Amino acid sequence: MAVMNSRFMQVALLALSVSWSGRAVGQQVPAAKNARILLVPRKMITGDRTTLAALDMNGRLTPGVTIAFSNGDRVTTNSTGRGLFVAPLTPGVLYATIQGRPGRISTLIIPPPTDRSDSQAMQGPHFASLRDRFELQGHGFCGDADKNVVQVNGRAAFVLASSSEAMTVLPPEELDAGPADVSVSCNKNAASWSRVTFLSLSLEADSSPLQPGQKRTLTVRIGGTQEKVMLEARNLAPEVADLAGGNPARVTSSGGTENLAQFPLTGKQHGNILVSIRLLPRAVRTKP
Repeated sequence: MAVMNSRFMQVALLALSVSWSGRAVGQQVPAAKNARILLVPRKMITGDRTTLAALDMNGRLTPGVTIAFSNGDRVTTNSTGRGLFVAPLTPGVLYATIQGRPGRISTLIIPPPTDRSDSQAMQGPHFASLRDRFELQGHGFCGDADKNVVQVNGRAAFVLASSSEAMTVLPPEELDAGPADVSVSCNKNAASWSRVTFLSLSLEADSSPLQPGQKRTLTVRIGGTQEKVMLEARNLAPEVADLAGGNPARVTSSGGTENLAQFPLTGKQHGNILVSIRLLPRAVRTKP
């Protein structure tokens, strides 16, 4: 990958800055020290090649980032912000972290299945955002991300991270909200398919400065489905405002034609509010 257009969506409203997680590279190469997000496939097969990715807070792929693993291995992302890693030969849980940063994520290392055919299989999420990365699970994918061909309604998508068992994908820009067919093929093999509903998320908020003690509500309007969906908000400036429901806070949308989700805030001190809101991919189960 030489060039990608930035599709990170950020809404700045005077004292309010709300970022939707996970957009791809921008025009300026981000510094390695700004890497905050690590993408590692949830599952790998022992000894297989795997593609990892590091992003900054704006969701831009970040070169030169060292990824450290609990078994002592290290990988540095290349000019594309991704890095190739060979899964260890010992099955079990493996932890990865951005070197010098707190927090870690886990991946499961499994032995090669003995009862599986060579055919490819794939399962997608129920929901995905038009403006965010989404995950696919299955088998028969290419661990080298660029050898996978992923399409959404016939348009090319971009693979951020992948193993033979899982991958993280950015949807194409020219995509409408609603159900779409997702196809994946590896090394020109026959494609596997999944049906995913892609949603548009738009923010409505008061743009006036927030005062200490003042209450305000962030409203997210969901397009592409009348089903109830779940969103998660993470308060990145807790010293400025309190986010109702904790941090992170999860809210289920109203469903229906006016499909809305609301996140109440209470001001604590003057300053810029920074809240990251993302779609959770599972369907919301309703009681009969």
